[in-house]
Amino acid sequence: MLNRDVAAPVRTSKETAAPNRRWLVLAVVSGSLLLCGIDLTVLHVAVPSMSRDLHPSAAQLLWIVDVYSLALAALLVTCGTLGDRIGRRRMVLSGFFAFGLASAACAFATSTGQLIAARAALGVAAAMIMASTVAIIRVVFTDDRERALAIGVWTSAHSVGATIGPLVGGIVAERWGWGAVFLVNVPVIVVILVVGARVIPESRNPVPRRWDVASVALSVTGLAGVVYALKQAGEHAEVDTVIAVTALGGAALLYLFVRRQRRLAEPLLDFSLFGERRFTTATLCVIGCFGSYVALLFFLTQWFQQVGGYSPLRAGLSLMPLAAANAVGAVTAPWASARWGNRWSLTGALVLFAAACAAIAAVGDTAHYGMLLLPLLCAGYGAGIVMTLGADSIMSAAQPERSGEAAAIQETSFELGAGLGVAVLGTALTLVYRTGLPDVPGLSTGDRAQAEESFSAAEDVVAHLPKSTADAVLTGARQAYDHGFTVVAVIATAVLVGTAVMAALMLRPKASQDT
Repeated sequence: MLNRDVAAPVRTSKETAAPNRRWLVLAVVSGSLLLCGIDLTVLHVAVPSMSRDLHPSAAQLLWIVDVYSLALAALLVTCGTLGDRIGRRRMVLSGFFAFGLASAACAFATSTGQLIAARAALGVAAAMIMASTVAIIRVVFTDDRERALAIGVWTSAHSVGATIGPLVGGIVAERWGWGAVFLVNVPVIVVILVVGARVIPESRNPVPRRWDVASVALSVTGLAGVVYALKQAGEHAEVDTVIAVTALGGAALLYLFVRRQRRLAEPLLDFSLFGERRFTTATLCVIGCFGSYVALLFFLTQWFQQVGGYSPLRAGLSLMPLAAANAVGAVTAPWASARWGNRWSLTGALVLFAAACAAIAAVGDTAHYGMLLLPLLCAGYGAGIVMTLGADSIMSAAQPERSGEAAAIQETSFELGAGLGVAVLGTALTLVYRTGLPDVPGLSTGDRAQAEESFSAAEDVVAHLPKSTADAVLTGARQAYDHGFTVVAVIATAVLVGTAVMAALMLRPKASQDT
């Protein structure tokens, strides 16, 4: 999480909350982080019903799912810098208000474009909230021991939210429909906004960092261009001139962003930290692991529902062992580090996660959930250890006086990993599904083109087809999606094995220092 202020900021009488209100402040900011985490994964189990209503293409579906985390990753540091200048209370309260409006916009969206725009706005609002809340905690909690406890609670709130998101989504979507998964945010955020306006003190950085608009534009536009090209390539199963130009243009903008950061006296992201191999390795481990974990959450829910015929609630419940094991892994990570060191604990956990993904790919049958239970437990446990120790390795690899910059990169790596994981693996699944859909006698060219869009589109196509043709289309769509999910699990396995090898080789301790 962001921890931009190394030392506690100077406080005035207006900036210090009353002692009896500090725990209420913690409840407000932690509650808001819980909502931000839930919204990262809450839509996963509602995708089939949402797809039947809005009919998104494969690329649009991926945008709906991951534009939230991509917008959050792109603007997290920017909002933190802006909050230091205009006031963190003002930034957070504005974020609460925007989060409520964006949630309502998502709930009542009547087209794919509206939902994508509303999800992007939700990510912007979440960035506004997450960027300044830890600085507020540092202002409110003046005792070191209490502050450490408060930051621990605050840190876990987002992870808990992301973990329970599929279950919450399953319960709500099954009873009230997919729009309700967003609408439930509104009354909660109203309470948080009203209470927060009364108890959160205002604070600013007396020497704020420069807010560089050009850097913001380069990073956001470049990332959007690369991700857009990636998704379009998967949807059309080819790379045409437009896709190639968009990808190269986005990459060029990101290159200019990195180059600009290296030249600025006060960059948005301090890339000089990546000169330390242990810092770079730990960051890549976090991106690879969290990206694979969030993508696994998403594609498992689709696999259970679209191939296995699970209800949204049953799909959410089926992921609870994965989520529970993840929490256990996070809690026991310090013990593992104390016994084997960060290097070998990280390596072992990544290998365990990779083996679990390989086992899921090998089982490949939703009808035998019992055989999937152990791999799900292992995947969650390994991922929990990596997320905790990876974040710790990022912070410990940086010099103490640069912990603020390191924390900014740490949090951005989590959100970027979530967005890129769904984007990359989703593109692979889309490509496999489109190319793997078999030819069905009696299916017209237009109907086949529609069925290739997504599994939900295939379900729409069969509504007007003869029973024998409809059964053949659905069977072929399930087999193609099942094959696509297997490919996703194999790719995740390869990524995790690669990061495990990298961790073993590159997280070597410095001389006279034990990792």
